Amino acid sequence: MQKNHILLFTALTVVLVLIILTDIAIGSVKIPLAYIADYFRGIEIDEKYRIILEDFRFPKAATAVTAGASLSVAGLQMQTFFRNPLAGPYILGISAGASLGVALLLMSPLPLLLQNYFNIAWLTSIVAGIGSAGVLLIIFSVSVKVKDIMTILIIGILIGSAISAVVSILQYFGSQAELKTFIVWTMGSLSGITSEQLKILTIFSFTGITISIFSTKILNLLLLGENYAKTSGLNIRFAGIIIFTSTGILAGSVTAFCGPIGFIGIIVPHISRMIFKTANHNVLIPASAIIGAILISASDIISQLPGYQGVLPINSVTAILGIPFVIYIVLKNKI
Repeated sequence: MQKNHILLFTALTVVLVLIILTDIAIGSVKIPLAYIADYFRGIEIDEKYRIILEDFRFPKAATAVTAGASLSVAGLQMQTFFRNPLAGPYILGISAGASLGVALLLMSPLPLLLQNYFNIAWLTSIVAGIGSAGVLLIIFSVSVKVKDIMTILIIGILIGSAISAVVSILQYFGSQAELKTFIVWTMGSLSGITSEQLKILTIFSFTGITISIFSTKILNLLLLGENYAKTSGLNIRFAGIIIFTSTGILAGSVTAFCGPIGFIGIIVPHISRMIFKTANHNVLIPASAIIGAILISASDIISQLPGYQGVLPINSVTAILGIPFVIYIVLKNKI
């Protein structure tokens, strides 16, 4: 790794730590940084602050870092595999599959029937995960028969559009209460995740990113073109399965526990390339993970407007931040 890359990673890590501390400190109840420092040093602090930190702020900050890293690495892989600057983690319909699962759950009598036996938050996460996995399984089946990468991309987009149409029909027939619950889920949220759920999300994220790290050689070969990769001995179908698996684990788990969070997976890989000025995935994967964590954490800070007791939807904040950058990418690449 080059010396300037090491300096950039050090600077980004410092920025990430500062943003995480800021995210932990602000909110409806502001916690002085001195109290947070005392907590980490093992010094006893006010019980009220301790409960807020342990039960709410720390899990939310950890969720932001995990979600940001996962979505960014997933987006990087999709852009490399499809050689498309606007490809993101949901390009294969993963988000749409999760939305269908949640829509079928929330706009049916199942929550009332099962609420005495299962936690509704867990049920929502499970069905979202099943929906994402179902779409991924369909794409896997298609990739076995279809050789062309762009054809797989188009099929993924069509599957996502078809599923979105089904979700719209379910919304049309849903009651006002069901619609409200579903729309709130689609806005995404970093809060409300229990420590138990965070552990599962972290395990999935670690698994997906580990697969990505071990796939750097594959990703670097794909940058040179499908034909070159084939002549170098790369099995494109096998490469696709590995990348789809990693992307499905990363994007599917985040969507299951946090709801759909858009644009991070599209813009972060481009920011990473601009900052580090390299196409080497040995550098881009950790860079995207750190920058994604920074952007999601910063978005969480923005969502908590100073003096405002409510919290803006995280998906709305990432969209406001991401759309201008996407327009810039389109104009730059003349897509």
